[in-house]
Order: sequence, then structure tokens, then C-alpha cells
Amino acid sequence: MFIHFFYTLREYGLEVSLDEWLCLMDALDRGLAGNSLREFYYLCRNVLVKRESDYDKFDMAFAAFFQSIRPVDELPEELWDWLNQGELERELEDMPEWAKEFDFDTLQKMFRERLEEQKEKHDGGNYWVGTGGTSPFGHGGYNPAGIRVGGAGRHRSAVQIAEERNFRDFRQDNELDTRQFQMAFRKLRQFSTRVDTAKTELDIDETIDATCENAGLLRLVYEKPRKNTVKLLLLMDAGGSMYQHSELCSRLFQALHDSTHLKDLKIYYFHNCVYDYLYTDPSCASGRWIETEWVLRNLDSDYKVILVGDAAMSSYELLSRGGNLDWYVYNKEPGIDWLKKLERHYKNIVWLNPIKKERWGYAWGSRTIALVRDVFPMYELTLDGLDAAIQKLLSR
Repeated sequence: MFIHFFYTLREYGLEVSLDEWLCLMDALDRGLAGNSLREFYYLCRNVLVKRESDYDKFDMAFAAFFQSIRPVDELPEELWDWLNQGELERELEDMPEWAKEFDFDTLQKMFRERLEEQKEKHDGGNYWVGTGGTSPFGHGGYNPAGIRVGGAGRHRSAVQIAEERNFRDFRQDNELDTRQFQMAFRKLRQFSTRVDTAKTELDIDETIDATCENAGLLRLVYEKPRKNTVKLLLLMDAGGSMYQHSELCSRLFQALHDSTHLKDLKIYYFHNCVYDYLYTDPSCASGRWIETEWVLRNLDSDYKVILVGDAAMSSYELLSRGGNLDWYVYNKEPGIDWLKKLERHYKNIVWLNPIKKERWGYAWGSRTIALVRDVFPMYELTLDGLDAAIQKLLSR
């Protein structure tokens, strides 16, 4: 009966296998979810979700699929207030005449009728939804065949729990904070012993071999320590349409600026597209620049390059001479040609785009986004996107 739920989970990106699904069906056959949608929610999550980063996808799928289910315990807030104000506890020694046993369907029907009739708080009695008393509906009283409403047993419904999306920060495709940037950039490492430094690190294997050859007398052998050889050139778009992404880009800059594991880090700025000059600060002010040709001459092809920008601009800014006219310097070569120069010079180069990937095809500037994607591998500026970009930078 839940086959459509299975496909809904798949639609929301959850990798649910048939083995896991059959395991869930077996758990349901064994009654592990009881008759509660909330217990079914937790059972499904425990069986089907393999990573914390998928909890939010599961919540979204669950809420979408079971949205129309209205549990009987979803009551008006006013009624919850009545029920939670002072409980009248009393014990009945003898079973009164009114205490009859009802089947569950009958109880539900009676419960709905009471909700339609009741207009005020009620304590005690044997008819209304209230506290104390002997009514089949409420809490703090006694009825052998009633429905508990309120009190310590009150819980949110499964759909309400799912709709809260308490795990949205665990998602792998979320935008990044500074710490997440730092953790991601730690993967940007390529170690080598071919560095100009003293041999200060003990080589255990060579020490054992040398000691054996020395008739058991200890002979220590040292090796050059392995150092990260990655050199990074970061080029960031500043101003214009990038203002709305400035906070995110600032976190990225801060994470890299505080990094100590890179062999070298160079950071320059551009507006919309790279032209004859790269700027030394994000204001892109006149005179605060260096020639792009100087960068190409002095930063060798071993540098790994990350360009950060939305790639959204007017077509003439990318394709025409003078497209940079409003930014102090007339460019004799179109911006697209400068991008291609970068691509030809650097072996490992990627573009990170803060615009959501699903919008690249229809957002303003979609034409220039497509043209830039033809030059560079482009990745969304999320944790998954950054991981993929770093893998691309480290590939040979």
C-alpha cells in the first residue's frame, strides 16, 4: 500500500534500495510502527535513511506524501489550553453505569461530535472533552475505554515533525558557512617529499633496515617531511549582481584566507568577467590592479585556479571589445578570449557559481552562464559542488 511513498522518496533524491524497502515492510508486518503515523515516521527514517545529510530530504518527502493525513489528535489550540490547565486527578473504586466499552470507530465518531458541540473548557463530568471526570475523552480522569487527549501524552504529529525540517543544516547541498568551507578546502592537498627542506622526519621502515644491516645497533634514518604542494589562485567576481551573494563569498574568502595548509595562495578580483586587469581588492577601484598578462607570466601552470562568480552579465560584456568600458579600462579583447587564455594556461581550473544549478538555464544571464560553462567546468557553490570542484582540481 506504500508503493507510491517509495517512489516519492526516490523523487526527493533518497537512494532507497529494494532490500531496505523489504526490511521496512517486514517491520510493519511485525507491528513495529503500531497504529501511529508518528511511529511509522521514525521507523521509516531509521530503516531507510543512511546518512544524516539525507534526513532533510526524508522529511520533505514524508511531509509531501502524508500532508493530507489529519490525525485524530490534531485539535484546536484553544482546546489544548483547556486540557493543559490543572488536571483533576481522582480514582474511582467502582465502575459506574455510564462506563461502557465502545469499539474504536464508535469512539472516533463520538469524539468528532463532541468537538463540534463543545465551545468552552470543561473539568469533570462524563460527557465533554476535559480533565478529570469520567468522560471517554480527555485526561486526568478515568474511563476504561476512552481516548486520551492532552496531558503528558500530547505529541506533535509526524507531519508536523517532518515539516519542521530540523535537519536542513545537515544537507550536503546547503550553502556553506565559514567552518564548512574550511573543512572542504582541507581536502585540497597533494603531498610530496620533493621539497627544499631539511630531513627532519623519522623514516621508520628505513631505520629498521639500516639497523638490521648495522648488526642490530640502532641507526636512525630521516626523510624530508611530506608537504602540501598545492598552490591556489582564487579569482572572485565583485559588485553588480554579486552583491546578493556577498555574504557567502565573504565566508569563502575568510576560510581560504585563514588556511595554513596551502603552499601558496593568491587572491584577485574582477567584475563580471576577466579583462586586461585583475583587481587587488573587492572594490575594483581604478589603479588597484595588476595586469592579467603579468599573472599569466608569473603564476605558472601548476597553480590550481578557482573562479567564483554568477557568470550572469550582458552578452556584450562577455563577447565584445569594450565590454568593460564602464570599468575604467577599454578592453581590446573580448572577455571570453581572456577566459580562454586562463583555461589554456592552467591545467586545473574550475568555476563556482552561487546561483542554484537548477536556475542556470533560465536565470537572468543564462546565455552568458552557458558560454562560460563551455570554457570551464562549473559547479554550484554548495558543499557537494565544492567537493566535486576540489576533486576536479586534484585530478591529473
